[in-house]
Amino acid sequence: MEGTTQEAKWYVLHTYSGYENMVRDNLKMVFEKNNMLDRLMEITIPMEDVVEEKNGKRKIVQRRMFPCYVLVKMIYNNDMWHMITNTRGVTGFVGPQGRPLPLTEDEIKRMHLEKIVVETNYHVGDRVKVTQGPLEGFVGEIETMDAGASKCRVIVSMFGRETPVDLELYQIERAE
Repeated sequence: MEGTTQEAKWYVLHTYSGYENMVRDNLKMVFEKNNMLDRLMEITIPMEDVVEEKNGKRKIVQRRMFPCYVLVKMIYNNDMWHMITNTRGVTGFVGPQGRPLPLTEDEIKRMHLEKIVVETNYHVGDRVKVTQGPLEGFVGEIETMDAGASKCRVIVSMFGRETPVDLELYQIERAE
């Protein structure tokens, strides 16, 4: 098959409001029925934790980051357009004239769709510099490390106070 030499890319589908989960399930079924599961890598509905206050009680709930959108990583070809756009709940692809336009590398990074694998040679106590995010340029010391989750807690000095900050490993580099 000529499509196997292509690389899978992320595409955005527009859906009816509240149909995101149904679209995810229906797309899996459509790909399965058409024997194209090898072309479908991942279907994602990005969620975020939000603190909601109800009746004086705080509760953490999951909310869709992009309502009415489903993100699909697949190896796309033009034969698939009708199959996907005719799936129940899908209104079309996000792109010029409803034609699929893959997300750029920058967009994928900003949306945290791909897990960035970082080779770590950091240890607790190392001095590091923050290279990305709101604390860019700050220097601190690693307090805790979780290499499996690619996270660390760095103690930075802010306004004369030692402040712990949770960061991804790709956001730091060794300080000189």
